[in-house]
Parts: sequence; C-alpha cells; structure tokens
Amino acid sequence: MLTLGDLLGVSLAGWVVGVLALATLDLGFSSLTSGEFGQANGWLAVILPAWLYWDDFRAWGFGAARVVSGLAAGAVGLTLGLVVSGFTADLPPVVSGGLGAAVFTVGYAVVWFHGVRWLARRTG
Repeated sequence: MLTLGDLLGVSLAGWVVGVLALATLDLGFSSLTSGEFGQANGWLAVILPAWLYWDDFRAWGFGAARVVSGLAAGAVGLTLGLVVSGFTADLPPVVSGGLGAAVFTVGYAVVWFHGVRWLARRTG
C-alpha cells in the first residue's frame, strides 16, 4: 500500500464485504432456526481487513519496525474498537460488534501506516 487512502479504502471495503456476508449468514440462520436476527458477533467483519493487514505486515520484511508498529496498531485499534462496542452494547451484537470492527479497522490502518514508515526511516 503506497498511501493511507489506499490502505483505508481497501480495508474498509473488506469490512463492508464482511458486514454484508455476516448479515446474510445471520439472516439465513435466523430464518432456519428460531433465533433472532442480529445476534451474530459483528467482530467477525474484521476478518478481511485483518488478512490485508497481515499481508502488509509480511510485505515489510524482517525488522523491528514492523513488529513494534503492528503491536502498537493492534493495541490502539483493539482498544478503540472495544470502547465503541462498549458504548453501543445496548444495540444488537451484529451492530455493536460491527461498529467496533469498523473503528478497529480505521485505528489500526492509521497507526500501522504512519508507524511502520516512521520507524523504518529511523532504523535505516
């Protein structure tokens, strides 16, 4: 990924695909069983963005910059996502988890993109 806009665009597109797939599966399962729609865990929508981040992590090659940036981005993204999920806990799990996953996706992308480049320049 060459720009932050590229990373955010692709990762948010992956999040949208994840939300649509999750909603479709949840609707299918709730129509086949006596379950209620919206009870699936919305955090599953982060699967495609996480896969993208893993590929970008591997593309940076061996070095401390990618490890430190990945850990920092993961901590920031997960913390922000959990806070948003906590504030929206009264909504159905698919919504609150999906919002948490969206915030994680954006938070991770911003910290990762800037962090890995800044650390890579500093370490040479």
